[in-house]
Amino acid sequence: MTSALAVSSTDTARGGRSLRMASSRHHSFGFWVAALAFLANMAFSAVPTPLYALYQRRDHFSTFMITVVYAVYAVGVIGSLFLGGHVSDWVGRKRIFVPALLINVLSALIFLLAPSLPGLLVARVISGISVGLTTATATAYLAELHVGIFGAEPVRSPRRAQVVATAANLGGIGVGPLVAGLLAQFAPQPLRLPYLVFGAVIIVLAGLVAVSPETRVRPEPAPPWRPQRIAVPAEARGAFFAATGAGVAAFAVFGVFNSLAPSFLAGVLHDGSPALAGAVAFAAFAAGALAQILLSRQGVAAMLRTSMVILIPGLALLTGGMWLPSLTMFIVGGVLTGAGAGLVFRGALVAAGSAASPESRAEVLSGFFLGAYVGLSVPVLGLGIATQYAPARDVMLVFVAIVVLALLASIRAVISPRTTQP
Repeated sequence: MTSALAVSSTDTARGGRSLRMASSRHHSFGFWVAALAFLANMAFSAVPTPLYALYQRRDHFSTFMITVVYAVYAVGVIGSLFLGGHVSDWVGRKRIFVPALLINVLSALIFLLAPSLPGLLVARVISGISVGLTTATATAYLAELHVGIFGAEPVRSPRRAQVVATAANLGGIGVGPLVAGLLAQFAPQPLRLPYLVFGAVIIVLAGLVAVSPETRVRPEPAPPWRPQRIAVPAEARGAFFAATGAGVAAFAVFGVFNSLAPSFLAGVLHDGSPALAGAVAFAAFAAGALAQILLSRQGVAAMLRTSMVILIPGLALLTGGMWLPSLTMFIVGGVLTGAGAGLVFRGALVAAGSAASPESRAEVLSGFFLGAYVGLSVPVLGLGIATQYAPARDVMLVFVAIVVLALLASIRAVISPRTTQP
């Protein structure tokens, strides 16, 4: 009898281990599928970057109109962030992530079926809605799947999930222009094939996400829907506004690469190659992602100081490449600028989140992202307007001067002991 009980106990233990291993494998599958889906969705958001010069030549757009087509994307992102970005906390990650991916497929269809200016504007807004829903949901989903892989082991750090989310986010924005530029340069139908390829990839990944584990239990009863609140506690306002100022400046730099760099290459450096435009954007965003990963263990103050050591020479080389002109100097400056801006954004995001208590952190970060996405659109529109009245290299010089002054002031405020005291 005792022997039978022992055998039964052993079988039960083995069965429990088998179930845990199966669950771990399922979560591991879901983790990498979610990471790839996150990367592909962010990549799609930047697919038009190397194609803007082609649209401009075909339809005789002004540089300002290209910046408008680019900037309306931020409208979709901001709207969806605050209307639906937080809803996955209530209904489950997959119930938001899968539809968000399919919304970008709808955007791809509009790019294909309505390639005129109104269609481009609508498609960009819809793509922004998809990204706004994806960003917070996918980041949280990756963190929870990572926990599911290793269970409750206290020695496991969330750093891998953070690194993968960073690489998927910024890296994806770089991969999209690279692939689209190569397809536009070397394959037929340059204004159609990139959308077909990415649309098909996203459909496949949406199906794989749908069969991945769900990590969020729906509360019963489900809370009524409300927009995401934006609230900054009084004790966090100094750090919040300083960090948001840095985030606005960093996103303004990234906005230049995603909207005006192809026009600068074609107009100032006289090279309208879509492959080159995509490669320049990829280099900048990949450098930003890599810098964040390599220096992720640095404290906020050290990270922000390092960012300026990299960013200021990068902006100087970038501007110098336009004035000489020198393609090599422009590309090297773009890589350094991307790395520096990536560190600024990472440091500012951590500073904004750390300034508030845990129960108000989501609301504080919502306000931070609102400011950051304003920085992604408004300065770019200003640049587009300015290029109607002045040479692009003069406009870039003024833009760089303003960005450097804004960054120095905001970073000094972020790392000030008086600001960080709360």
